[in-house]
Amino acid sequence: MDAKTQKAELTRAAIIGAALDVAAADGLESITLQAVADRVGLSKSGVFSRAGSREALQKAVIEEYGRSFLAQVFVPAMQQPKGLPRLNEIVRRWIARTRDVEAFTGCIYIAGAFELDDRSGELRDLLHTEITRWRAALRRTVLQAIEAGHLPAGTPADQLVAEIYSMLMGLLHDVRFLRDPQAPHRTEASWARLVKSYQTA
Repeated sequence: MDAKTQKAELTRAAIIGAALDVAAADGLESITLQAVADRVGLSKSGVFSRAGSREALQKAVIEEYGRSFLAQVFVPAMQQPKGLPRLNEIVRRWIARTRDVEAFTGCIYIAGAFELDDRSGELRDLLHTEITRWRAALRRTVLQAIEAGHLPAGTPADQLVAEIYSMLMGLLHDVRFLRDPQAPHRTEASWARLVKSYQTA
């Protein structure tokens, strides 16, 4: 990669990072070329030439958030054996990320879902795709735990995924809105009890 290309990629990354900050603070709809330009010290046309339209920038934010989430939560967990060890690691990392990141920045997935729930269009469709892809990956991990015998054969995978998702949404509420430092510990305890409830059902 030559120096010019590298500089262009770094500039684009800075633009998307600034757009993520705008979205975290005020929502996806608050992203404008001017708002991002002000943060990175470029002209509005400079942002457009590197990142495209406002809509393209909004989509890039959703995609980048998804990549970051998977890179911090899902990908490292793949180092664990299939089954409950991997599922435990996913939940552990998700709790840690919520405590260390989303507690301060908010969650684009959850905030965006509330922001776009009554709308239609490509932005909502993209967010829906990203969220359902993550839930599908979580469901596959649950099914692997069932296949490995770590969870009973009759475990309803969709139900467990919904309970995990609800548990983490509750954690985000408690650490971000209530600013409760004990919330992550309670969520870890809730997860342990949830797993045990399925194993002893």
